[in-house]
Amino acid sequence: MNTETIERKTTMPQRAATVGSGLPTPGLRGPEKAAVLFLCLGEDRGSELMKKLSEDEIRKISHAMAGLGVISSVSVEKVMREFGEAVAHGGSVVGSFTMAESMLKKVLPEDQVSSILREIRGPLQERDLWARFSSLNPTVIANYLRSEHDQTAAAILTNVEMSVAAAVLPLLGEERMVAIIERMVRMDAVPHHMMRQIEETLSRDIATVASQPTVAERQKRMAELFNRLDNDTFEKLTPSLEERMPDSFQAIRQKMFTFDDLIRLDTQSLVRVMRTVEGNTLPMALKGAKEHVKEHFFGCLPQRSRDMLQEELATMGGVRARDVRAAQSAMLDTVRQLASEELIVIPSTTEEDELLN
Repeated sequence: MNTETIERKTTMPQRAATVGSGLPTPGLRGPEKAAVLFLCLGEDRGSELMKKLSEDEIRKISHAMAGLGVISSVSVEKVMREFGEAVAHGGSVVGSFTMAESMLKKVLPEDQVSSILREIRGPLQERDLWARFSSLNPTVIANYLRSEHDQTAAAILTNVEMSVAAAVLPLLGEERMVAIIERMVRMDAVPHHMMRQIEETLSRDIATVASQPTVAERQKRMAELFNRLDNDTFEKLTPSLEERMPDSFQAIRQKMFTFDDLIRLDTQSLVRVMRTVEGNTLPMALKGAKEHVKEHFFGCLPQRSRDMLQEELATMGGVRARDVRAAQSAMLDTVRQLASEELIVIPSTTEEDELLN
C-alpha cells in the first residue's frame, strides 16, 4: 500500500468539508485524507501501517497530519466511506504536531524523526526563529556563543545561514573555531529533544541578545559623547584615557568627528556646509577656532565672501565660550544632516577607507 493507493481510493470531487463549527472549509487533499485514515486507525495500527510506506510517503502524511486540526465526523465518514470502510464511532479526530511526533517515533529511527519534525515545525515557528537569529550582528552572535558548549554552538551554527556562520566563526578565536568546525563536520542529525531545548532557549534569549550593543556600537556612542564635550574638557581627559585604555580610546578617537575635523572635508563639501548654516553660526564658530582651521575656511571661499567673513569676525568683539561651542556643534549637526542626505561625505580615519596608489 502507498499514498497513491490511499489517494486513489479516497479521491472525490473537491467539495467543502465541514469542521467543528459547521463552517465550510476547502476539500481535503490526498495526503490529508490519508492522514485522517491513520488517525482513525489509532497510534498502534497507524504505526504498523506506516512501516509499509516509504520515507517520502511518511513525510507527506506527517506534514498533512501536523496541520490537519479538527476534522468533523461528517468529513471523517466521507473519507472512510470512499476508502471502503465504515466508521463505527462517528466521532471527530484531531491532527496535531504532538500526534504526528508520537506516531513517527514508533516507526522510524530517532534521526529520521528529528529530520521530519524539523521540517514540519519550520513553517510554524522554527524558520522565523532562525531567520531572526541569523539577522543579528555576527559579533553579537559570537558573544552569545562564547558561553555555550562547543556542541551547542555547532548545532546553532549548523542552522543559521552559512554566510552568517562564516562571519561568526573567526570571531571565536582559532582554537574554538577549529573545535566547533570539527563538531559541525562530524554532526549527524541533532536529537529532537536537544534541538527543541536549543530553540526554546534562543526564543527566550533572542530579544536580550539583540539589544546588547557591539564593541563598535559602544565606541560609536562614546565618540558621539566626546564630540559633544567642549574642547577644554576633552583635552583634560585625553592624557588619562590614553594611559588607562590606549587601544580602546584610539579606536574611539578614530570614530570622532570634531569641529577641527571639518578641514578634512573636500572644498566643495565645506563650502556647502558654510552656506547651509544660518545667521551668525559660521562666524561665531570660527571665533573660537584655531588659526590654521580659520585659514582653511578662508581659503575655500571666493575673495569677496572671504573678506566679508573676516570683517564680520573683526567686528564681533568678545563672545562667550558656550556660544562658540553651540555654534560649532550646530555646524557639526549640519554636516551630519547633509551626510545623511548623501549631499556630502564625511571622511573616515579608518585604514579600510584609505586610498591606495
